[in-house]
Amino acid sequence: MTAESAAEQIGRLVRAQPYGVLCTQSEAQPYGSLVALAATEDLTTLVFSTPITTRKYRLLVECAQVAVVIDSRSGAPDELMEVEAVTATGRAEQALPGAEFERWAGLLIARHPHLAGFVQAESSALFRVAVVRYFHVSRFQEVVQWVPVPATSSR
Repeated sequence: MTAESAAEQIGRLVRAQPYGVLCTQSEAQPYGSLVALAATEDLTTLVFSTPITTRKYRLLVECAQVAVVIDSRSGAPDELMEVEAVTATGRAEQALPGAEFERWAGLLIARHPHLAGFVQAESSALFRVAVVRYFHVSRFQEVVQWVPVPATSSR
């Protein structure tokens, strides 16, 4: 598989699935959380929001290294060999109030308009994940790694 086709397959899956599992860790223990996601066009950044009173928030503050798993299970529940999954690895950083927050909140709200109040609430934090690489798994065992290249206007 070429890098271009890997990028196309990963982009198709990331854009088709509105949710993913955020994987964090603390004291050498993994933790998974369902999050509503949005991605930049070049796939270099994923964005999500979380209440600041959650374990998820605390773990993100403690350790910024994360993985996000996005899959197509709901699209093919009886066809295991048709399920695809993408794992994005990278570093999560909280978006600070101001222009940075507005930019990333706009991206997330455009994908999930019903979450506008939640994303903009003072009790919520907005995080962006600077993606280092993606691992795409298809046919239950074929794995391809792809490193996204930032577009000049994505960050």
